[in-house]
Amino acid sequence: MLRRAIERNIGIIGEATNKLLKEDPEITISHSKAIIATRNRVIHDYAAVTDDVMWKIVINDLPKLKEEVTALLADN
Repeated sequence: MLRRAIERNIGIIGEATNKLLKEDPEITISHSKAIIATRNRVIHDYAAVTDDVMWKIVINDLPKLKEEVTALLADN
């Protein structure tokens, strides 16, 4: 259940990133292409997503993304 929740949220984050960048290409989000690619992999190529990949994203990548988004929101 936890893995499905993580995958769902990563899908939502990837979709939101994609829409945001289409709306305003001037916004800078580190690794935005990787975020969108991961969303696509989770949604369309489920078998390619391993527990190790999901855990790495949760531990290493999401905290950095949160910092960037928080800073973007503070600037606006």
